[in-house]
Amino acid sequence: MAAMFRIAGLGKSFGPYRVLDGVTLDLFAGQVTVLMGANGAGKSTLVKIMSGVHEPNSGSMTLLGQPFAPSSPAEAMRAGVVTVHQNINDGVVASLDVASNLTLDRLSGRGARLFVNPRRVRRKAADVAGRLGLDVDLRADISSLSLADRQMVSIARAMSHEPRVMILDEPTSSLSNAEAERLFALIERLRAHGVAILYISHRMSDIRRIADRIVSLRDGRIAGMFEGEPLDYEGAVEAMLGRSTLAATIDVKDGGKPVFEAIDMRLKPGSEPFSLSLRDGEVVAVTGLVGVGKTRLAETLFGLRQPVSGSMVLDGRPYAPVKPHNAIERGAFLVAKDRAESGIVSDFNLYRNVTLPFLQRFSSAGVMRNGAERQAARVQIDNLSIVCRSESDMMNTLSGGNQQKVMVARWMSQPSRFFILDEPFQGVDISARRDIAAKLRASAAGRATLLFLTELDEVLETADRIFVMSEHTIVGEHRNKNLDMDRLLADVAGGAMKGAA
Repeated sequence: MAAMFRIAGLGKSFGPYRVLDGVTLDLFAGQVTVLMGANGAGKSTLVKIMSGVHEPNSGSMTLLGQPFAPSSPAEAMRAGVVTVHQNINDGVVASLDVASNLTLDRLSGRGARLFVNPRRVRRKAADVAGRLGLDVDLRADISSLSLADRQMVSIARAMSHEPRVMILDEPTSSLSNAEAERLFALIERLRAHGVAILYISHRMSDIRRIADRIVSLRDGRIAGMFEGEPLDYEGAVEAMLGRSTLAATIDVKDGGKPVFEAIDMRLKPGSEPFSLSLRDGEVVAVTGLVGVGKTRLAETLFGLRQPVSGSMVLDGRPYAPVKPHNAIERGAFLVAKDRAESGIVSDFNLYRNVTLPFLQRFSSAGVMRNGAERQAARVQIDNLSIVCRSESDMMNTLSGGNQQKVMVARWMSQPSRFFILDEPFQGVDISARRDIAAKLRASAAGRATLLFLTELDEVLETADRIFVMSEHTIVGEHRNKNLDMDRLLADVAGGAMKGAA
């Protein structure tokens, strides 16, 4: 069978740093190829070359047997190679409404009309949205949408091009189960129509659902290719990491004295009040489906939102932050879910991104002590195994997973009393996830640690206690020792059924 898309001996370097080294890969019509790779393995660079963002230093690509060397994403898209990037904001324009985003490529591409008819735009947008089952106000500004809705708009926009080759980079990271199922149904339709699909993910639930074969990338080279039934998932992970990986086990702790308490808190009008207590030295996870209120609670704890009612106590004193700086002053830190919008500053280097919230601590008489900043960053680079050339690297040169590690490193660089992390493992590979979880647990003494996680395997490998959230309230509590999984799953599913009722 001839390949729809062929990559032959692809190489790419940035200065002395070789990112891709002779990558050869065929993508076939009607087949989903899952690409797995540790952070820094070269996945993002490969995608950017395929989509016309970067030019390779060596090797070649062909599409339907013809040379393919796009000089821009628009050129790649016109040829039929369409990409949904991991960074949601790369696929949408925040200053435009949904309808304009869904039809943007037609409005700005070749053959676009000089004058735009708003009704025609909305009609075309409604057609695109209908094909995907996208239920969102077409007049709404993208900036007003949730991450999940923005992701769905980005996917819908990409799908509208009727691609020959579709590249999806961690597309379900912000989607609910129902939204992910709509995406999978669409992928199956594309597969049935002969589209070649490259799907990049670390989520085993995604991979088991849609993969026809798995390709493992390690250190810029193809390290393994896994085909046939059944697919060797463990073998693919071992090839990706270069070593065997076993399921992580944790020594569950009970924690010491209470550090943080929420009392009769209500997050939004009409939601049920809840209380919770977090203790010194323990790691607690709040889990539940996408959209149940986890991020709203995280933002409330950090002063980005205000509760409707109830009170909070930190270290025995009332805690009611109205701005993030109030929380930081009390030793409450947040690793935000959306690193592109709330986290990284791509125009800054790595060490300044680490020290950014604490610049006063690195200055004397108004003069920055760059040496101290660099040293603080170097400690965290070693601590979290961040793949970079040095602490002076610009953030936009790092892979998505390593950018995520920098966000965790930022808030681990200073001691805290209340450490809040919203989906901290988003975009990081299995090995990195376990490394970060181990660091969080090893450093947990002296603070309360609260993680908001959707994936249950991440919860089980990290937390001492588990709260289940639904409809903006807590519906269950579990200790992660001799855990009754049926009861945990019933809380998660029961909350979902209640929300659907």
